[in-house]
Amino acid sequence: MSRQVVVIPDLHGRADLLQAATEQFPQAHFLSLGDAIDRGPQSMETVRHLLRLRDEGRATLLMGNHERIAQEGPYWYGQYTGTHDLGEYRRAMEGYQSWMRAGGETVRRELGGLTLEQFPPLLTEYLGNLKRVVYVTADGQIHDEAPAEPSVLVAHAAPPVKHQQYPDPMSAVLWLRPFEGPFPLPGGVTYSLHGHTPVRTPTRLGRHVYVDLGAYDTGRLALTEIGDPSSPPSITVLCGSGRPELAQKYVKFGEPLPVMPVELPRQVSQ
Repeated sequence: MSRQVVVIPDLHGRADLLQAATEQFPQAHFLSLGDAIDRGPQSMETVRHLLRLRDEGRATLLMGNHERIAQEGPYWYGQYTGTHDLGEYRRAMEGYQSWMRAGGETVRRELGGLTLEQFPPLLTEYLGNLKRVVYVTADGQIHDEAPAEPSVLVAHAAPPVKHQQYPDPMSAVLWLRPFEGPFPLPGGVTYSLHGHTPVRTPTRLGRHVYVDLGAYDTGRLALTEIGDPSSPPSITVLCGSGRPELAQKYVKFGEPLPVMPVELPRQVSQ
């Protein structure tokens, strides 16, 4: 019996939309595209809910570029505590400040303060075990390597490819933008699915599908159900509290995909 797999793009602290997603698909296995933290109002509750789903066997969690930025400060601070090398301490502080500028400041405010010396254990747990690329087959199984049968490649920003700016393909999956493609796909992969680049509506560009709708601003979250890899995905857009008109600032490209909008009660606040 096949398992229902639903992909959740960049939540950026919208715990309310994550809760609505689990209510919309109560039996699904969720695949988070990363960028669950920063910018929005409830990064810690979002992380708590994702970890609970993972521990229940109901979620697979991928890394986004925001999680990668957040890792840098704690990693080098951990190195410093073992060596007392001031160069490592400097790298820790530089990493911390980079994260604050990239959106971590919202997490610091949410917690009422955040330091490397007292880094939240919940956030440490979340950041410590995130995948970068997975492949979904028709039976709903999630693979770490491209399987022999047809599959859908899922990663935060792009497929794992070598790029002049990111020679490590596992870095490229966190950062590349659609205009830097099209990207080659491994044999057997029918299309790839990504967040990272905000779009006005779920969009196909060649064999790549982009579904980040800027949920932290717009209140719109695209939930992509992966079924048969040879068929187009089914996309449900949750419409919660936010400013959907802000989507007009996002770049328009490719082919818009059909979606099923679901209006959420407006008492859900951002």
